[in-house]
Amino acid sequence: MGNISIHLGAARPIAAPAVRDRKLTKPSMITVVDDDEAVRDAIGDLIQSLGYTVVTFASAAEYLYSGRVPDTACVVADVQMPGMSGIELEQRLIADGHKIPVIFMTAFPKESARINLLSAGAFGYLKKPFSDNCLIACLDKALAG
Repeated sequence: MGNISIHLGAARPIAAPAVRDRKLTKPSMITVVDDDEAVRDAIGDLIQSLGYTVVTFASAAEYLYSGRVPDTACVVADVQMPGMSGIELEQRLIADGHKIPVIFMTAFPKESARINLLSAGAFGYLKKPFSDNCLIACLDKALAG
């Protein structure tokens, strides 16, 4: 499975035709887990503009106990959060038998973490801030599998 690793700086707006040309065969719920409300809202708005249903959570524990895990087509999670990290969240999902693609994002990138996460099957490792197009590419890859 080819994974994407993105290390870009300032975000650029996505082109409107990319959004209009997107065809959805069935609704997919994307879950965003990040302790930063502004990040959750921005990513949620972008994903919703692509035609997906989005739910956001301030913590991994909140998501795990929400009852929404079985409905999730992909998780976009911050690596570093209070309590349970994004990495621990992915490990818990796997341990519980959920095969949900995960895209990680972080403001504190570490090359060793990037290599480990991507080799373990993550569909992206995005360095904050990242462009909309980078997240879209990761989502497309995660949802295609």
